Amino acid sequence: MQRNVLIPLIVACSLFMENMDSTVIATSLPAIAVDIGESPLALKLALTSYLVGLAVFIPISGWVADRLGSRTVFASAIVVFVAGSLLCAVASTLAAFVAARFLQGIGGAMMVPVGRLVLLRAVPKNELVAALNYLTIPALLGPVTGPALGGAITLYFHWRWIFLINLPIGVLGLYLVLRHIPNVKEPELPALDLAGFALSGVGLSVLMLGLSSLGGHLLPEKITAACIILGALALAAYPWHARRVAHPVIDLSLLKLPTFHTGVVAGSLFRIGVGATPFLLPLLLQLGFGMNPLQSGLLTCATAVGAMFMKTLTTLILRRFGFRTVLTVNALVASAAIGVFGLFTAATPHIVIFLVLLASGCVRSLQFTALQAISFAEVTRETMSQASSIASMAQRLAQSLGVALGAYALQLAGLAQGHTDVVTADFAPAFVAVALLSAASIFFHAALPADAGAEVSGHGRGK
Repeated sequence: MQRNVLIPLIVACSLFMENMDSTVIATSLPAIAVDIGESPLALKLALTSYLVGLAVFIPISGWVADRLGSRTVFASAIVVFVAGSLLCAVASTLAAFVAARFLQGIGGAMMVPVGRLVLLRAVPKNELVAALNYLTIPALLGPVTGPALGGAITLYFHWRWIFLINLPIGVLGLYLVLRHIPNVKEPELPALDLAGFALSGVGLSVLMLGLSSLGGHLLPEKITAACIILGALALAAYPWHARRVAHPVIDLSLLKLPTFHTGVVAGSLFRIGVGATPFLLPLLLQLGFGMNPLQSGLLTCATAVGAMFMKTLTTLILRRFGFRTVLTVNALVASAAIGVFGLFTAATPHIVIFLVLLASGCVRSLQFTALQAISFAEVTRETMSQASSIASMAQRLAQSLGVALGAYALQLAGLAQGHTDVVTADFAPAFVAVALLSAASIFFHAALPADAGAEVSGHGRGK
């Protein structure tokens, strides 16, 4: 097999493993909770710890690859990811499971951007578009197959096999990386902003640990409060630090670009609501409606199917209506769709649930693509890497915050109704709460100029 085909396939397979693992666990959370003797709400930490691991280490992945060599870092990332998978498979307590998921997130943070960097450097420019097509496969197939595969493994085998199947894939990937990936390094690099990385890393991870532990899960209340305060203080100190160094690990000056600011800030608000649904929906379908994991997984994959379909229409819609109109109107529609999830009952026909989730997948895919496109409308080639890291970090944090806030809203709904166990009636208020957070993004979108991002969307060129 030619090297220019083999390298994209190697990178695509590693991305598929990471992408699959981020979606496959959602339908298995109730079973995992029973097995380790925890409340299903406590398993929010398994989702948030993975996403935070990604968010913390994504900003330094490019620098580490340039310094140590792309093959060295890519191979090491696979080893770390597989080690985290093995520890997840043998975990018997919530603390051990959360720590293993965080380790997986560190591996994924290095594996995904470094894999993309390997591809960009190894493939000639005239073959780059064809090679990049391989990377769209895991992005599209992972969310579609993940929930159903996780449900099938949980139902017919055991949830631990969700993580054990990564071992042979990882061993094969490691062999192929060491054999075929060049170890490219950059001879001259600025010094890594270790103080900035410490502030941002400690701030993000400790703050999210505290927020995810709200409700008495994993940590005592005093330690939870201390984590929130310490994390917030570290993050508050970071902008002060960033202004005083030549090469900050996260360049916040990029947020002065109006379109990038809107894409990151408004996009984060929108993703909070959407990020809560992979946690809330499987719990509603399994704990509320009594579905088995496979049935739940087959229904929830409808959103990914809708997203795949919408990708064929996004360019036409943006060219016709422009970013401001699409982002404002579509944010409202997509947020309303999240609220509609709370209207589902055990008597709702499965085909109706599937169609609602399908439509929701369409509108959220349109919003994600538009947000991603407008975020980079004013970014220069020189700052593209830094902007990409900030955008990726913000996406993961918003997803993590969505899970934490969705679980907390679910718990508060139960307390307000006088019970501690999760029941069907608790989900409607939780879905409405996260839907309102997503809808708040429309105020940012409506403030955009009418021609914002026109060079990217092509809107108005014919006038």
